[in-house]
Amino acid sequence: MPFAHTAEAVGAWVHGWSASRGAAEPVATGSGFTIDVGLHGHVMRHVLHSADEATVREITEHSAAPGVWLKAFVPPETLEPWLAPGWHLAGGPGHLMAASLPGTAARAPGQLPGGYRMTTWTRDGVTRALVRGADGSFAARGQIAVTGHTSVVDQVETDPAHQRRGLGRLVMHRLTAAAVEQGATAGVLGATPQGRTLYEAMGWRVLAPLTSVLRGPDPAGT
Repeated sequence: MPFAHTAEAVGAWVHGWSASRGAAEPVATGSGFTIDVGLHGHVMRHVLHSADEATVREITEHSAAPGVWLKAFVPPETLEPWLAPGWHLAGGPGHLMAASLPGTAARAPGQLPGGYRMTTWTRDGVTRALVRGADGSFAARGQIAVTGHTSVVDQVETDPAHQRRGLGRLVMHRLTAAAVEQGATAGVLGATPQGRTLYEAMGWRVLAPLTSVLRGPDPAGT
């Protein structure tokens, strides 16, 4: 494992995710971090590297504005009973995953299928990869943010019409290779259950469950 403990991986994920999304600098708290994101429906987020009922209850009771998210590294069935009214599970179950990059980046995945082309570019420490189909349409994408010796893979997706052609694996290989060129030796990411299958096949390891909850709008008239 490229991190000494899960809390270290969480810190790397928080800082890399913020860089990837252009969010504000994370602010450390006793139990994790808070981040101003500044989007409609995602105003800010709390990320707890050590979640317990008292901490979650305090945060969710005092965060009453819609669009506030909370991320915790416990299973959904553990987190949900701790929530104050107005909060709900969002986004489905996830996983915090990590890998040593020189090893994973060295595993060549092969060539792009015929007709596809990939473009990559780097700005402000964030490398993006875009795969287009033969007609120039969107096929797959992903990005990776490097912060010091760690990097965070983010927003990897393949259009349903182009799945099962190895595009996600190719995007991951290109991104992690770019991160290694920038000096990264470790990677961390938040994965969906579908993404976990791909990442495990590429040598990534699950560190902890990742559960997301959201403060929704109050019912009309209340």
